[in-house]
Amino acid sequence: MLLTILLQAAAGAAGLGKLGAGLGAGLAAIGAGLGIGRIGGSAMDGIARQPEAGSDIRMSMIIAAALVEGAALFAIVVCGFIL
Repeated sequence: MLLTILLQAAAGAAGLGKLGAGLGAGLAAIGAGLGIGRIGGSAMDGIARQPEAGSDIRMSMIIAAALVEGAALFAIVVCGFIL
């Protein structure tokens, strides 16, 4: 009897796991988009305030955006494995 109840609970949890994986992948993509947008906006403000530092700011922006994109890609891949 207890084994039957546990098996039914595990089968029901599989659907919730897929729902959680889908939500996690979506939130990772949204978070990455917001983060990269914020990085770009701040970089443009910095370049507008100090044009002579534009190349340094641009390089830092590209590195930061790549790190955010890498973390988001990793999160999406992990969520994809759960699906």
